[in-house]
Amino acid sequence: MILVTGGAGYIGSHAVLELRRSGQQVVIFDDLKEGHRAAAQDAPLVQGDLCDRDLLIDTIRRHKVDAVMHFAARCYVGESVTQPAKYVRDNARGMHELLEAMRACEVKRIVFSSTCAVYGVPAKVPITEEFIRQPISPYGITKRFCEEQLEMYCRAYGFAVVAPRYFNAAGADPDGQLGEWHEPETHLIPSILRTVLSGGTRTLEVFGTDYPTPDGTCVRDYVHVADLASAHRLALTAMKPGVFEPVNLGTGRGQSVLEVIAAARTVTGAPIPYQVLPRREGDPPALVAGGDKAKRFLGWTPRHVDIVETVRHAWNWLKAHPQGYQS
Repeated sequence: MILVTGGAGYIGSHAVLELRRSGQQVVIFDDLKEGHRAAAQDAPLVQGDLCDRDLLIDTIRRHKVDAVMHFAARCYVGESVTQPAKYVRDNARGMHELLEAMRACEVKRIVFSSTCAVYGVPAKVPITEEFIRQPISPYGITKRFCEEQLEMYCRAYGFAVVAPRYFNAAGADPDGQLGEWHEPETHLIPSILRTVLSGGTRTLEVFGTDYPTPDGTCVRDYVHVADLASAHRLALTAMKPGVFEPVNLGTGRGQSVLEVIAAARTVTGAPIPYQVLPRREGDPPALVAGGDKAKRFLGWTPRHVDIVETVRHAWNWLKAHPQGYQS
């Protein structure tokens, strides 16, 4: 049995779907503050606070959990700058409570949902796992501290850990069962598509056109959420006791904000005007995955690397669910 924290959220729910399709049994632990009960589908779900160690211990024991996938976290860079205490509690302390609950139950296998934000502003791109971790946002700092906790638990207690550091999660389940819905929405692709659905009542915002990139807008590596889910499944069999393994998950390709808008125009047929605003604090100019560790270590290669295809999957789900999981 696999415990999936944050399994009612965007990436976590896709991982649950992938695990169940492969025959694995799962139980979800989620506070449903940002996740959606409907995204959990009919998987067993325990609603609770990640900082509630007793409830975590009860869940692990009652469901006979033998491995954990940890997605539960606050993940908005901008919000982390204005509300760092929220990120210290939910990300850093939440990690500690989960690890102690696992230790109390003698469960030592965990796949930790990390992020390329731990690298901060890299000296160059593409980024490999050997790059120094110098996060520039409270979100990235708390994720780095989560990784550091995991490294300590590997050394001291023999935990087996894989920490996928993924780049910009995007898209939706190709079969249309799941998609992406946040309130408020800050991620680029769903923001563009929800602007289209609004029929002109929403204005798309582009934060900064003066970055040192080819067209002046931020460049990101958009990795399909279904590919992320498959990598997490593969990580369960790749981990080794006493070893902390970080691994980048990306396509190795970068698209600028304006290139993503162009892809959305192709998919939707809409003109998609936008308003230019100043840069957001904590946004590096470019983040693109490099290296082949994911292929060597996990046997993973992304299947969905065309940004138009990724946007189309997101658009198909959103058209069918214009009010998100309330639809």
